[in-house]
Amino acid sequence: MKKTRRCLYVFAIMLLICSIFTVYTAAVTAIPVDTDVDQEVEGEDIPKDDESTDTIAQITPPELSVPSALLMEATTGKVLFSKDAETALPPASVTKIMTLLLVMEGLQSGLVKLDDMVPISSYASSMGGSQVFLAEGEQMTLEDLLKCTVIASANDAAVALSECISGSEDAFVAKMNQRALELGATTAHFENVTGLDDDTTNHVMSAMDIALISRELIKHKKILEYSSVWMDSIRNGEFTLTNTNRLIRYYDGATGLKTGSTAKAKFCITATAERNGMPLIAVIMGAESRDARNAAAKTLLDWGYANYGLYADLGKDYDTVPVLCGKKDTLATYANTFYTVLPKAEISSVEKQISYVESVSTPLSEGAEVGTITYLVSGEVIGTMPILASESVEKLGFWGLVGRMMKIFLLS
Repeated sequence: MKKTRRCLYVFAIMLLICSIFTVYTAAVTAIPVDTDVDQEVEGEDIPKDDESTDTIAQITPPELSVPSALLMEATTGKVLFSKDAETALPPASVTKIMTLLLVMEGLQSGLVKLDDMVPISSYASSMGGSQVFLAEGEQMTLEDLLKCTVIASANDAAVALSECISGSEDAFVAKMNQRALELGATTAHFENVTGLDDDTTNHVMSAMDIALISRELIKHKKILEYSSVWMDSIRNGEFTLTNTNRLIRYYDGATGLKTGSTAKAKFCITATAERNGMPLIAVIMGAESRDARNAAAKTLLDWGYANYGLYADLGKDYDTVPVLCGKKDTLATYANTFYTVLPKAEISSVEKQISYVESVSTPLSEGAEVGTITYLVSGEVIGTMPILASESVEKLGFWGLVGRMMKIFLLS
């Protein structure tokens, strides 16, 4: 008899727990999830990767009398203009953007420091073309060699930097070709660090290659400090450096980056500028003269700034969402900054639609996607950004779940 009563008692408790669990689950999943549409443009912030789609309206492109050209918005990497941009051509000293990128990455990793003294080899001192007349056995700081390369396009300085990083120019060139592939610059192929092409057979880059490498290089803000300088000096002021990029002097918003010219390559440039928070990269290859090159770059930049703007939706915290069977009842959420490039007339028309998953199950890791922000113009999706969990939430154990269900049952 006692055994029968005990069994009935246990059965009754189990039935009660199951009933409470059903009520609890229904209560949690029935909690409404907010969605809304927001048309507010919230300014600019540190660039983050977005998932913007290429829905830019057609705008009449500029006419350029150069063989190859490209205009890229640097924050998003969106190409706004392209003319034979995939064609591999001799780049002359524009080559040095890859040389400089590897040096800046060496600085970032701690491999070298700006105040390191770099000894000049006989080979480095023998470079012709643009140079600062480095002497064999001379020592110069890595920072001064960077300035010589960026501002004056010094070939001897570029070789000295490559030897400092990799021990030899050949070893450095191997790294240049590998890094180009990693960046998606698939038509680029380097034979030296300078761009001198009298003895080269396949030293080439496309305008797209140059834009991709330039975009990566200007993430290192120190480069823009150098490339935006019109004049500087080395050797205690005894040797003057003058920037080969004339746009620095007269183009509003110009920040750099690198010029190049040889008989084979003609006149090339990758020119960077920024206005109203939108950085652009203009690449010109094969122009007939320095003035034609600079005029084409100016035309391309002017066209970009006249027609396009950068839409930015700042990263911020979003709504809390209910959590099912977790040690916390709700979860804080956030989204990163969203950027996309649009015709100026469309920027004020951007709409936001915010949606969350129907229910959040545990365990849940910080950074897990729990919703989506969809951006639209005139009903057309222009991009999305995930809404992410601000914290991890552990799954509620059996007895914790029983205790919570009992509490809900008693309070109800």
